[in-house]
This record gives sequence, structure tokens and C-alpha cells, in this order.
Amino acid sequence: MTISRRRFSAAVSASVALPAFVGRSFAQGATIKIGMCAPITGPAAEQGRYAQTGAKLALDAVNKAGGVLGKKVELIIEDDQTTNPGVVLAFSKLSSQSDMVAFIGSIRSTQVHAMAPDVLKVGKPVMIGGTDPALTQMGNQWLFRFRPNDSYSGSVIAEYGSNTLGKKKWAIVHSTDAFGTAGGKALTAGLAKLAGTSVALDQGYANQSQDFTPVVLAIKQSGADILGSYFTFENDLGVFARQLRQLGVNIPWVGSPSIVNVSALKLAGPALYGTYGVADYAEESSPASKAYGKIYRDATKIAPDNQSSWTYDAMTILCMAINKAGKTDPAAIRAAILAVKGYAGAEGEYNFDANGDGLHGYNIVKNDKGNIVFDKHVESRS
Repeated sequence: MTISRRRFSAAVSASVALPAFVGRSFAQGATIKIGMCAPITGPAAEQGRYAQTGAKLALDAVNKAGGVLGKKVELIIEDDQTTNPGVVLAFSKLSSQSDMVAFIGSIRSTQVHAMAPDVLKVGKPVMIGGTDPALTQMGNQWLFRFRPNDSYSGSVIAEYGSNTLGKKKWAIVHSTDAFGTAGGKALTAGLAKLAGTSVALDQGYANQSQDFTPVVLAIKQSGADILGSYFTFENDLGVFARQLRQLGVNIPWVGSPSIVNVSALKLAGPALYGTYGVADYAEESSPASKAYGKIYRDATKIAPDNQSSWTYDAMTILCMAINKAGKTDPAAIRAAILAVKGYAGAEGEYNFDANGDGLHGYNIVKNDKGNIVFDKHVESRS
């Protein structure tokens, strides 16, 4: 992947400002090694390529700015196969290397849950994208989240659909994995706080379903006037969206971030026109997000989404934290990450709390005939 140094530096300096890395010449031989678990194979392989691209773009910028602690940063990637056993094996391979300083984990909550016990045993920082709120509330001090958790997305979906769109009778569709179950509960909890709303249907589905006809018919029969969803995989969302329209369901639809991801847009096409999403990454939401959009488009010739933006931010902030710590000691890196406040990243402004959550708000976007249009940013009031 090539991107000119001049173009890269100009885009970064516009807003996604990198820290002042020490020096510009590397120490001989030694490198700072960071491991990454990513789906190279399996149903999320396409999204895995985007995630790797985001991390590598950040890595290029860091190394061109002088690296970390005067050393070149090296990214070691293992295939998580888009499965729970696969991510456990991938993390095991990476963490068995004693010189591995830190890790970038999965965007899938269920995979993060699977690897969490080993993360605790290894005792080194792991950057994650999974949004199940429980992940940073179960006493594992080594998990750091680079996307907003679903306690925020649930309330944002509920308030936008009920207050802005004026719909009160909800159908909720979600995967039955950790992400979907937590998301469905968060949306239900958000709706419970709003006067006059009700849940007509709470419908789970198994990942990698080939036919959503029973789910769509249940929505029709429920009498719901709005749909809220938490889909784990974009291919499932594509099948569901097409069948939803084929069977004549055209109620307003507000979905979790997967509804606006590049893969979902390609798979579903016009079936997603007019839908809304809560997106952690929205290109027009901030100067930093726009700057990242330019970097990514220049390098790949396609639009970015959260599959790449969170890994870009994770790599950038991790390297910044190691430099601030002045050493690769895990506890020192942890303290430096938690000390990050007011950092303008591609995903939003990072203000880490004691649990390791860095972001606390979402963007509302609309699919306007295939174009994702930014509406507004909603920051958590909690």
C-alpha cells in the first residue's frame, strides 16, 4: 500500500494530529512489536481487510514520524477465522511471543469475550472494538475500547426513532450473540425511559442465517411502526434487508453501525435506501474524521467505515501512550492510555474513563440513495 509522505502528512496535520514521536532515526535491529487478531478468512474476511488497512495506515504514519521510543513499530497479524476458537488461537500465537508489547483485538464482542480470560492471564494492553457494555465492566483491566459501547447506541436509537421520527411501536431485531443480545437489551432499556413507547416484537436470530422470512413476517404481524436492529455480520444484514423489502415492510428503520458499513451497502443496495444508523465513524462529523476519510480514500480509492477507523485510532493512541509512558511496561502503558483526554481521533474525541472506554457518543446518519449523510452527533449525558 502506497501513499505519499507529503499527502499523508498534510492530511494528518489537518486534524488527526499525531504526537511528537521521538527522533526520526531508528535504533539498530530492535522493533516495538504489536500483535493484531483479524479475520483473514471466514465471513468477515472483507471487513478484516479494512481493519488491517486502518491499522497499517496508522503504523505508516507513526514510523514515518520516527516510530516509538526511537524504534520502528512492527505489526504482527494472526487470522482469527471469524470464530471464537479462531480468535483464542490467534491471540495465543501472538501472546506466546515474549517481546509482544500490546495487541489489537476484535470488533466482535463475542470474540472479545472468548479471548478475555487469556487477556487477563497475559496482562498486556489489548485494544478492542466490541461494543457489549459488559466487556469493560467485568474487572479486566487490560481491555481498552475504541468505539462507543451499546449503552450509548441503545439510547440514541431509541430517542431518535421515538422523538425525531415520531414512531412509538417498535420491532427490535438482533443477533443472539453477545453483541446482539446486549444491543437489544440496551435498546429496550432506552425505550423504557421514553413516554408512550412500546416494544411490539423482540426477535433474535442466529448469525449466518440464510433466510429471514420468519423474522420479516413476525415484524409484519406485530403491527410495529418502526424497526431497530443490531446485526453482527453485514452479510446477514444484506439478506434481511432485501427480504424485508420484498415482503413489503417499509417502516422506518434505525440500525446499529453495521447498517452503514461499506459491505452492507454493497450487499443490500437500494434495500437500505432511506434507513438511519447510529455510526461511531461518520466522515463529515468532525475535521478529524474528514482528515481520516481523505487519508483512507487516497490509499484505497474506497470510502472508509468503522471497520478501519477504530483500528487506525487504536494504533495511533497506543503508540502515543507507549511514547508517553517512556517504556514498554504494561502497567505504564495502561496508565498512559487511561490518561488520554480530549484527543481528536477519526472516530471522535477520546476521553478514557476508568473502565477503559474511550468514546461516549454516536453519530446519526441517513442512507440517501446509497450516500451516507451525516445528521448530528449525540454525546452521552451519563
